[in-house]
Amino acid sequence: MTKVIQFLADSESKAFDLEHRRKIRFNIGKYNAAVQTGLTWYYDHELARERASYLKAKVINNLDQYLLEFERNFTERGGKVIWAQNAEEALYEIGKIMARRHARTVVKAKSMTTEEIHLNKFLEKNGIESIETDLGEYIVQLNGERPYHIVTPAMHLSKADIAAIFVKHLGIEHTDDAQKLVLTARHLLRDKYTSAEVGITGGNFLIADTGAVAVTENEGNARLSATFPRTHIAIVGIEKVIPTMQDLNLFWPLLSTSGTGQQVTVYNTIYTGPRQPLEKDGPDEMFVVLLDNGRTNLLAQPDKREALHCIRCGACLNVCPVYKNIGGHTYEATYSGPIGSVITPHLSGMAENKHLSYASSLCGACTSVCPVKINIHNILLKNRQQSVAEGHMDKEERIAIQLWMRTMKSRRLLNLLPAKAKNWVLMRMLSQVGWNKRRDALEVAPKSFNKMWKERK
Repeated sequence: MTKVIQFLADSESKAFDLEHRRKIRFNIGKYNAAVQTGLTWYYDHELARERASYLKAKVINNLDQYLLEFERNFTERGGKVIWAQNAEEALYEIGKIMARRHARTVVKAKSMTTEEIHLNKFLEKNGIESIETDLGEYIVQLNGERPYHIVTPAMHLSKADIAAIFVKHLGIEHTDDAQKLVLTARHLLRDKYTSAEVGITGGNFLIADTGAVAVTENEGNARLSATFPRTHIAIVGIEKVIPTMQDLNLFWPLLSTSGTGQQVTVYNTIYTGPRQPLEKDGPDEMFVVLLDNGRTNLLAQPDKREALHCIRCGACLNVCPVYKNIGGHTYEATYSGPIGSVITPHLSGMAENKHLSYASSLCGACTSVCPVKINIHNILLKNRQQSVAEGHMDKEERIAIQLWMRTMKSRRLLNLLPAKAKNWVLMRMLSQVGWNKRRDALEVAPKSFNKMWKERK
């Protein structure tokens, strides 16, 4: 079964799953209400978006310079930078670090880049236990699932669902007390922090002028993952650079308010390298893996490269009518929702993922809420144009479009077929894309306007 067919089947299943829709609308509804309140704290939110958009454009258009500046400043404090062109290179280098440290346990903070390179599967294959320490990530890991949402990995699960997962996998007594469920996870994870040889995090921002990695979170698990183990590895996409430390004043509130409605997230930490001689806490060594993995494919396309401005706030997912109906897992990609539909074809191949660019109503809600003003729905249209230009079309679709173009350019050809024949062609074409499954069939009028006009004259 191709990815397109699977996507359509899963979309239909989720769209008509009323319990799934109830959970998502409830959880996203809470976020949307909080965001509306959060936006009132801004004196001029639109100005903040404009400034953030400008800074990200400045960085992306000079990405090589800022990355080299980051590397120079980070290595000056004893940090080590690994440049990974793809997932294979990243995993190979991480594997070497694990072997040198004789690692048997890894504690891992929430990171979409580690999901992107399938790090947990790699570590498991090499006999290394990898524990997700973010509560949402921990829950979906127990359940054998991928994260459902960029910000909230377990958004699709209710409290009862989570309780059932804990009963099944952790053997606890059933409870509907959320505090008990959280304390259960907290108790189990505490010992892992102190026994793990390696801690792995992502990074929300790379600060060029300081050579630092900024991590934002709400649980404190990233701090524990980066502090207790003797080795800290941060895996960060190359597009996450910002020019200066002062720019965090702009980006941290935008990230938190757009995603969850908070003025600022609970824990915001800046890592500048391994523990220094007079410091008591921190790892003996720190690595930053700068991950490309298809990002330069976007960078090479000036009309689409603004997609690299994304700060992964999740706002576009929360307002997207398609995402709210079909859910995060249906996309079968690391990044779901509108921004996932934009970048996945470039990160993982246009031929296999072109259908994601069509999974949009093009209503523009995603663009209107993006804190860095990415023109998301417009890039989706450009992705569609690129997929056609590269020939990623079904043979029957290509023939149908060519015939349609020829007939639309010729009144004589358009009048050649009777209405019944045109209706048969329409029915066949539209049934291929599922149009007639939920809608009344389109029918051509018995007489064309052209013919009626001639008769009237």
